[in-house]
Amino acid sequence: RLNLLIQESFLANHKSALKRNRQNEKRNERNKTKRSKIKNAIKGVLLEVEEKSVERAQNSLKEASKIISKNAGKGVIHKRAASRKISGLARKVYQLSTSA
Repeated sequence: RLNLLIQESFLANHKSALKRNRQNEKRNERNKTKRSKIKNAIKGVLLEVEEKSVERAQNSLKEASKIISKNAGKGVIHKRAASRKISGLARKVYQLSTSA
C-alpha cells in the first residue's frame, strides 16, 4: 500500500490519469497470473518431450495450445507471439513422435 502511495505521487494529477493507472495496475496483476499459467503449460510440454513420452506430450501440447490461444485472444500476449509459442512446441512434439 505504501508503495502505491509513493508511485501515485509521481504520476499525473488529473483524475482520469490516476484512474487509468489504477486500472493498469489491476490488469497487470491479472495478466501476471495468466502469463505464469502460460509458462507452466509450456514447461509441462517441454518436460514431456524431455521424458520422450509421445502421447503425454501430445496431450499436454493440446492443453497448452488451448491456454495460450485463449490468453492471446484476451490480449494477455500478442497473437503472433502465441502463434510462435504454439508452433515451436508443436515442432518439438512432432520431432519426438517421428523419432519414436
